[in-house]
Amino acid sequence: MVEKANNLRSSKWTFLIYKDSTPSNYLEILNNIHVPYMLSPWHDKDIDDKTGKLKKAHRHGVLYFETLKSQSQVIALLQPLNGPEYIEIVHSTVGIYDYFTHAETPSKEPYNIDDIEYGCGFDLSGFLAAQNPVGQINEILTIIDSEKISEFKDLVKIIQQEDTNLLKLLVSQTYFFTKYIDSVRYGLKEDTNVRRKDIKR
Repeated sequence: MVEKANNLRSSKWTFLIYKDSTPSNYLEILNNIHVPYMLSPWHDKDIDDKTGKLKKAHRHGVLYFETLKSQSQVIALLQPLNGPEYIEIVHSTVGIYDYFTHAETPSKEPYNIDDIEYGCGFDLSGFLAAQNPVGQINEILTIIDSEKISEFKDLVKIIQQEDTNLLKLLVSQTYFFTKYIDSVRYGLKEDTNVRRKDIKR
């Protein structure tokens, strides 16, 4: 997923910060860099495979630049974070998701996706959709079924209130979800008509 680089240039770089040495205002520092970023949950339960001991609590971060940057440029930008270690090029954004949450590594301690932090315009909903689009679609379908939603506007309101990360997927797949809601509405009408006939009998 990543490789060490000295003179190579990339638009995506990952870094590592430790809880015991990172300034408490690290989010403010990252926001002031004005580069889209994402931070993993605090990894405070990782075990060192070699020693069997608990690793120091740390977070993995990624910076997403609009242009290519060298390692030295990234190091200079992150100096206010007390010189993060392991600044490396990202080769797979798909791999980053597992790197952050251990989602595809059952042997490692899993971390909660809700603890991911991001800023400066980073598109978390798009990122998550790219990792698990089927899962997000199923999540919205479950909302439609459980809430018995029969109007698209009602679904939009619920998504806005409960999970804004799903909103972009909803917008990009409007046709699919409106057709599904149409079929749900039709099914509800059919059920109502059947009940009315039973009552008349």
